[in-house]
Amino acid sequence: MAERERRLTPPYGGVFVARTRVMSDDDISRATWRMAHEIIEHNQGVQGLILIGLQTGGVPLAHQLADALGKIEGPSEPIPVGCLDVAFYRDDIGLRPVLPEAVTEIPADLDNQIVVLVDDVLFTGRTIRAALNALNDYGRPRAVQLAVVIDRGHRELPIRPDYVGKNLPTRRDEVVNVSAEGVDLGEMVK
Repeated sequence: MAERERRLTPPYGGVFVARTRVMSDDDISRATWRMAHEIIEHNQGVQGLILIGLQTGGVPLAHQLADALGKIEGPSEPIPVGCLDVAFYRDDIGLRPVLPEAVTEIPADLDNQIVVLVDDVLFTGRTIRAALNALNDYGRPRAVQLAVVIDRGHRELPIRPDYVGKNLPTRRDEVVNVSAEGVDLGEMVK
């Protein structure tokens, strides 16, 4: 959960308290490298591939993934990387604050391309559902795939990631925080 959501979601003003580090920055790098290899293998290369990071946590991870894909595939055209803000596509407007993050930036026409949505944590699946709705406004991809660093379970929708850094079973009330330093598991305290 992004820091701004923590400030504005009950308990308001809550602070994330990490209990344990479940992945270091090196672990995230290794997971990103592995997922890049899986993406190349699954798609027989990177031709027609576009990475779209979900605001906020997925954007830096999409760039990391693009760098890894570029290093593996060698010198060629850089893989397009964009960002997508799904705030106005969510189905829980009214239940939680609508907090637009940044301008959505789609770097290329999505028609007949392979789009890999990238996010930090997959939880209920509602953010991904909103992202799929948002993508429809930008074209009709040939395929949409999902890459996440952490899959914590508790799905409310039939959504499954194609590429996972780590499966991390959690309690519903726990919070997973992904940052440049690593992945922490903890809780929100007032």
